[in-house]
Amino acid sequence: MYNYFMSKDEVKFTEMKHGDKEDYELLANFEDKFIEGTADRIVRVLESLDNSLGGYKVSRLEHSLQTASRALREQASEEMVVASLLHDIGDEIAPLNHSELAAAVLKPFVSEKTRWIVEQHGLFQAYYYNHYYGKDRNLRDKFKGHEFFKDTIDFCERWDQASFDPNYDTIPLKEFVPMVQRIFNRTPYRNL
Repeated sequence: MYNYFMSKDEVKFTEMKHGDKEDYELLANFEDKFIEGTADRIVRVLESLDNSLGGYKVSRLEHSLQTASRALREQASEEMVVASLLHDIGDEIAPLNHSELAAAVLKPFVSEKTRWIVEQHGLFQAYYYNHYYGKDRNLRDKFKGHEFFKDTIDFCERWDQASFDPNYDTIPLKEFVPMVQRIFNRTPYRNL
């Protein structure tokens, strides 16, 4: 039975098609507050990468921090530093398409170039190991001529593939948090 004495903090409908303006204004308020917390949730997900995929000399968090540290030390743009930090954030729940997941998280807040680099980095990284699995290491070549082809090669070569060193002088996560806050609290470039 439907409760006619519902809280003013929830919608009246049980099917979206039955919602009205009041319901959707209420939800917009909740969504706006939730969106404001995106950066904090992203930092928590990053922290969880400290206990992720094994086998490497460093954790996924350490790898991400090293990648971002290298980008920062080469004076990359702030959005590229944050993208470097988040490039493997999808590893935990989408190991087969982690690049696309990370790019989707970044998409509203970064340039098309930065999004594309993150989205394609997994395929470009295959250059370093695919031949050991009897696969084509040059899969990235299908993008030859793309305007961001060289930028993605550079991302992988200079920052990503080089960031598995337990002796690297890694910048701590707390130093990157203000950057994450600024990127995810700015006006989105595009709506989803």
